Amino acid sequence: MEFIAANFAPLMFGGLLCFLILGFPVAFSLGACGLFFGLLGIELGVFPGSILAWLPQRLIGIMANETLLAVPFFTLMGLILERSGMAEDLLDSVGQVFGPLRGGLALAVILVGAMLAATTGVVAASVISMGLISLPIMLRYGYDRSLASGVIAASGTLAQIIPPSLVLIVLADQLGKSVGDMYKGAFVPGFALVGLYVLWVVALAIFKPKMVPALPPEARTLREPNGSAGYTSLAVLALLSTAVAVVLAENMEAVHTWWQGELVEFVPTDEKIVVAMCGGTFVAWLIALANRVTRMGLLSRLAERVTFVLIPPLLLIFLVLGTIFLGVATPTEGGAMGAMGAIVMAASRGRLNMSLLKQALATTTRLSSFVMFILIGATFFSMVFQAADGPVWVEHLLAQLPGGQVGFLVFVNVMIFVLAFFLDFFELSFIVVPLLAPIADKMGIDLVWFGVLLAVNMQTSFMHPPFGFALFFLRSVAPDKPYVDHVTGKTIAPVTTMQIYKGAIPFLILQLTMVAILIAFPGLVTSQLDKKVDVDMNAVGTQMLENLNQQDLNFGEPDAEGAEENKDDAGAAPAPELEPPASDTTAEPSSEADDPVKALEEAAGKR
Repeated sequence: MEFIAANFAPLMFGGLLCFLILGFPVAFSLGACGLFFGLLGIELGVFPGSILAWLPQRLIGIMANETLLAVPFFTLMGLILERSGMAEDLLDSVGQVFGPLRGGLALAVILVGAMLAATTGVVAASVISMGLISLPIMLRYGYDRSLASGVIAASGTLAQIIPPSLVLIVLADQLGKSVGDMYKGAFVPGFALVGLYVLWVVALAIFKPKMVPALPPEARTLREPNGSAGYTSLAVLALLSTAVAVVLAENMEAVHTWWQGELVEFVPTDEKIVVAMCGGTFVAWLIALANRVTRMGLLSRLAERVTFVLIPPLLLIFLVLGTIFLGVATPTEGGAMGAMGAIVMAASRGRLNMSLLKQALATTTRLSSFVMFILIGATFFSMVFQAADGPVWVEHLLAQLPGGQVGFLVFVNVMIFVLAFFLDFFELSFIVVPLLAPIADKMGIDLVWFGVLLAVNMQTSFMHPPFGFALFFLRSVAPDKPYVDHVTGKTIAPVTTMQIYKGAIPFLILQLTMVAILIAFPGLVTSQLDKKVDVDMNAVGTQMLENLNQQDLNFGEPDAEGAEENKDDAGAAPAPELEPPASDTTAEPSSEADDPVKALEEAAGKR
């Protein structure tokens, strides 16, 4: 018994691993382990029995957490958009734009995956949608099966890191940081990862062109009556929209000055980006709308189709992320606006019905309940683990690692990478992150950077063969038997599980490369955050003391009218009463300037 009491924390952590290895659900494993070791710790005298009285307060705190309310809102928004056919329209339109290029379909999948990540935020929805829509097309036109599977699965996992990611909301709650800061910090790394995916496809198109053939002419349906593709008007519209955005960004101070009626000399960079992109896309939408209404023929079919398909989700992204970045709305309020905007978009497209709404609400309820049960179990486990000085044991275990901050980060990321074979990102966020965050904070590591770094690493949990969840999702929709293509009439061979695993490995390496880049260049995250304002409390206290002394002097001076009356009565105006000088001129100088709090207390006592 003495051995158990002396090694209570490591035994408790090992007990949790045993529960998980046996296959019990994570939420119940956490709760059962916390309850068992809680009762055992009370029996052995490791901590007092009053520890269990903390549990109701912890649970009430979870239920009152407004940050976590953003999870069901963003989930509902993504599910409605996914079921309304937005992914199908995006893939069709973007695929027509990039189709003539080698690897064009793969590039379209990556770009649409990034856009779905910024609107849906749900990995399962993105992978299944693109697997159902784009995988048959890529197989039809001769794409390598491994590459097609890997690019679909990897693009779907972008929902992990590109805002409004659900994992960033959970990490912000566990790290005690703002969700808006997590979104700002993840913005550049998320799209840098998209750039790595694009570079990989471009490299394959150059060195192995047979793996990524271009679309044949008969597959390019958005053509003009004269047979042209219509890229000229699309390029002109894109350049015009970009020019409007650039001019708007460069003159944002003047726009604010005109709008507010007073001089504005500085506008934050994130506000410039959001407002400028909104202005540019809105101008493109107005031109396309005018072209459709007046039938002037200014735009090609391709340009008009791309504009009307891309602009609504882009405006929804700006509505949600823009209001959060600008500080107009909290993440919860942004999620509510996003859910309402998704409902309006689906209704405007004529694809919203009661069946779709019921399915989206039911799935949202299941996912939200899943998150809450894990959080309740993790809260019970962490409460008992902290009472047993578990964080101290973890700190001693990790603080002695060689290499300082870099050594700690390398070890933590290797551990997360291994645990991601078996645990989902929700489980990692609730079990591992609360143990690591205090140590990272003590070592001087920026917690927003640390959270984004972990989010990119946790993204690999969806790509791990053989346990990656994105691979499971893709396997569920990929053809497992030969089938006859309804367009070409040819028999298409199935996609095997090993081909899916093989295709995931290059993108898994790219994700780990992004982790290494973030460790080497933390400015990719921290440069996007608002700069901290250092306040000198001693200077503030000194200034307040001077103000108080000045008020004391003014309080003793009579006003001009009263002084004139006193002069009439007594023949001379009385001198103002000032504090007498100190009687001992050799005494040490006052330490009020060195101790502002003491000085303020003394000044308040005099008054």
